[in-house]
Amino acid sequence: METYDALLASISPTSGETRTILDPATGQPVGQAPVHTVEDLEQAIAAATAAQPAWAALGHDARSAALLRAADAVERSAEELARLLSREQGKPLNGPNARFEVGACAAWLRVAATTALEPETVVDDGETRAELHYRPIGVVGAIGPWNWPMMITVWQLAPALRMGNAVVVKPSEYTPLSVLALAAVINEELPEGLLSVVSGGREVGEALAGHPGIGKIMFTGSTATGKAIIKSSADTVKRLTLELGGNDAGIVLPDADPKAIAEGLFWGAFINTGQTCAALKRLYVHTDIYDAVCEELTNVAATMPMGIGLDEANVLGPLQNRQQYDIVARLVDAAKASGARVLLGGNPDPDRTGHFYPTTLIADIDNDNPLVTEEQFGPALPIIRYSTVDEAVANANALDVGLGASVWSADPAAARTVAARLEAGTVWINKHGAVDPRIPFGGAKQSGYGLEFGVEGLKALGVPQVING
Repeated sequence: METYDALLASISPTSGETRTILDPATGQPVGQAPVHTVEDLEQAIAAATAAQPAWAALGHDARSAALLRAADAVERSAEELARLLSREQGKPLNGPNARFEVGACAAWLRVAATTALEPETVVDDGETRAELHYRPIGVVGAIGPWNWPMMITVWQLAPALRMGNAVVVKPSEYTPLSVLALAAVINEELPEGLLSVVSGGREVGEALAGHPGIGKIMFTGSTATGKAIIKSSADTVKRLTLELGGNDAGIVLPDADPKAIAEGLFWGAFINTGQTCAALKRLYVHTDIYDAVCEELTNVAATMPMGIGLDEANVLGPLQNRQQYDIVARLVDAAKASGARVLLGGNPDPDRTGHFYPTTLIADIDNDNPLVTEEQFGPALPIIRYSTVDEAVANANALDVGLGASVWSADPAAARTVAARLEAGTVWINKHGAVDPRIPFGGAKQSGYGLEFGVEGLKALGVPQVING
């Protein structure tokens, strides 16, 4: 794609029902999205089913080469993709936002293409030889969210394609244009029918989850929707990878340097304006350094500009949709009503255009406050005081979710000791939410199951087969 207009034109529907997508920062139209139906889904699955055997027959090397070319194509269209993403999702171009997300798409494609997955000899004792191989599943259904629509779609499709599968993507109804555009760019390097996007409503997602032609569902989103997908997939015994909601805890140990960790804490919590499953959403700080951490974190947060994403100065944007804005506002209002102390924010301008909620830090808040116990998924962070590490660990583990967590300390060994006690799929030391395409990622408890990324992520998109003899 040579220009932004050409990119948008390439995904503009020429027939059928459409829906206007609005910029959450300005309320202005971004473009027209197709409203696909279950019939469209059937056609996409049929095309994927027809294209998949030849793709699988190419072998790993040829498929990897195609994915590397797709990464090149994403990089060629990076600025146009980032502008569309910024307008549709709301995230700014700069900071760890739109340009960052498009860059991550290329990076994940490259790592999926180049990660080695060799047959594993599990027994070879002179009498018995057994090898473990991974064969393609067939057609994979990918259901993605609105917060990182391009990046998470690549998390799903890149390993699926590398392992010889075809993919049918169902994007969020809030951010279909970004995913349609990304797929259009990637499809420049793929056989026809292998990768398609069906931009429909809930009925399309339900049909995809229960379709007998789909061998696996990859889903990132809420725990409630994940449970519904589990039920929908049961009759066809689909394989599932579910990355569900989180309410990640961070624990600051008493030896930490408040000034040194303040910016890391900020971005751990407020990346993508807090709209990240594995963002820091509950911060537990030892009483000895509580006030100092509050002060340093407030100082950093106060310097971060929020506004329209296409303005190069901004690093924080609006909430993507009004429903999410209302959730954040309700939880902050409950915290304020309880007597918690507002360090920053908490005072949205009712006359401001767009779904902007100000960066908000709440101190002296009870651990059972709704802002602590419910996932806010927005720019509001509760900071809870603790006296003993046992207390902090117990509070961090008290909820029924466990996607990520973090421990902050000047002593990495002490931090790792605490990390081992936390019930989360990933525990970061002196950082939070830093995913890496080489490192497995997945949740504990009701934050889902299955692993993505790296060798384990490739294995999850194949059918294990033992050849014995």
